[in-house]
Amino acid sequence: MSRVQLALNVSDLDEAVAFYTKLFRTGPAKVRDGYANFAIAEPPLKLVLFRNPAQAGTLNHLGVEVGSAADVAATTRRMTAEGLPTEVEDGVSCCYALQDKVWVSGADTRWEFYTVVADAPQACSDDACCAVQEPVKMSLGRNAVTT
Repeated sequence: MSRVQLALNVSDLDEAVAFYTKLFRTGPAKVRDGYANFAIAEPPLKLVLFRNPAQAGTLNHLGVEVGSAADVAATTRRMTAEGLPTEVEDGVSCCYALQDKVWVSGADTRWEFYTVVADAPQACSDDACCAVQEPVKMSLGRNAVTT
């Protein structure tokens, strides 16, 4: 099963977890220091929250969670054939999970296509973590600004 991932920067992780638990009637699948994620069945969504008060209310990045490493490889082949710039990261620790992924760049942002291979004790391996990406230049909700 594939589902879109929406990663948001929030100022107060506990408040955000409480809000999204009520909004989607689903508790978080994983909560760690400065991080939470939800695997929402309806609508199919992987919601990821990063505590980042300096960038609160902004989109961190977008992604698509896919079912297997073979799906990541197929996406990589398809994007390469389309001439899109890709960056493959296999066996990296990101968001407290061991992941295989490919980043695709274009239209002023990067998309992450990934699969979770296993749980991981650490948030990130070196710089191979979506949490360290530059936030997307748009704001959401009450913090919306013109850029």
